[in-house]
Amino acid sequence: MKSCLIVDDSRVVRKVARRIAHGLGFDCREAEDGQKAYEACEEAMPDAIILDWNMPIMSGIEFLEKLRQMSGGDHPKVVFCTTENDVSHIQRAMQAGANEYIMKPFDSEIIESKFTQIGLL
Repeated sequence: MKSCLIVDDSRVVRKVARRIAHGLGFDCREAEDGQKAYEACEEAMPDAIILDWNMPIMSGIEFLEKLRQMSGGDHPKVVFCTTENDVSHIQRAMQAGANEYIMKPFDSEIIESKFTQIGLL
């Protein structure tokens, strides 16, 4: 079974994303900030990461930059899921190694579509 790490400081967003990813056949873990996400990736690198931008301790973009430098950190498909919708944020995310970018609020159709586009489904 493929694995998905859901990284968001909102417990509600993590719960919704987890339900969607699980319904798509993913084994899910959660992290409430970039530091916890980094530690989770050190333990076991996931196949997919749904990543928020604005979080305490370590932001999503900081986590992504560190992830891509880790051994095996080029493997996970990263989907930014955020309220940041200006072109500069999207460009920065893609330059840092994001595979896709979706806006909050999201639903199962959006996540399934993005996961399909980047080859996770």
